[in-house]
Amino acid sequence: MATIAPHGPRLAAAIAPAMPNALVAALRRRQRDRFLAACEPFAMEFGDVLCEVETPYGHAYFPCGGLISLVSSLHGQNPLDMGLIGHEGMLGATLLLGIGTVPIQAVVHAPGMAMRITVAKLHREIRDSPELRKILNRYLYMRLVELSLTGGCIQYHRIEQRLARSLLVAHDRARADRFHLTHEHLADMLGVRRSSITIAAGGLQDRELIRYSRGGITILDRPGLEAMSCECYRILHERQGRQLPG
Repeated sequence: MATIAPHGPRLAAAIAPAMPNALVAALRRRQRDRFLAACEPFAMEFGDVLCEVETPYGHAYFPCGGLISLVSSLHGQNPLDMGLIGHEGMLGATLLLGIGTVPIQAVVHAPGMAMRITVAKLHREIRDSPELRKILNRYLYMRLVELSLTGGCIQYHRIEQRLARSLLVAHDRARADRFHLTHEHLADMLGVRRSSITIAAGGLQDRELIRYSRGGITILDRPGLEAMSCECYRILHERQGRQLPG
């Protein structure tokens, strides 16, 4: 995996993305224009490591497309995917707590555009915009909600239910019916063996809820996938609808 240096990364060509980040889009126009003026467009490429554990943040990222995986690794154990960030959120939410050190590795899992901002500029924008602070605080709260739900989900729900939930979340955040998720990555997301994912994904495909080929997942029947999912997706979706824009 390629690692992005804190300074001097590849920049996207020319213009801001056509599909905005939901947090940024929720700002009133004057505030949004000011915030975007402090950002720069950035092309996220598959496999890029945007930040490493226990290193200082260089930037915060607001994806407009693509997906960022949050990856936890323990010595001698397989990595565990702790969540996906897409157009609904940001990478660097813990900066709101005044903590400048990265808590978890972030890796680009699906390419796309993002708006990024230096830590100093983000702190300035948060200080000068109560509206921005409120929106980002609500997002940070939802990250905590998602982590708490995920812990219970791993303990109590069947693999097929958890897989359906994860695919629904990826569908929401990628804003695409087809996205790249390998069996290995799905196993990391759910904390199970790859063979268990093969069986579970095969079951969803047999029911014609998804189509899987060469690491590509296509959602064929979203209502059917929602019916297959555990209640964790519904709870997360409802709470997010109350707290977050978009």
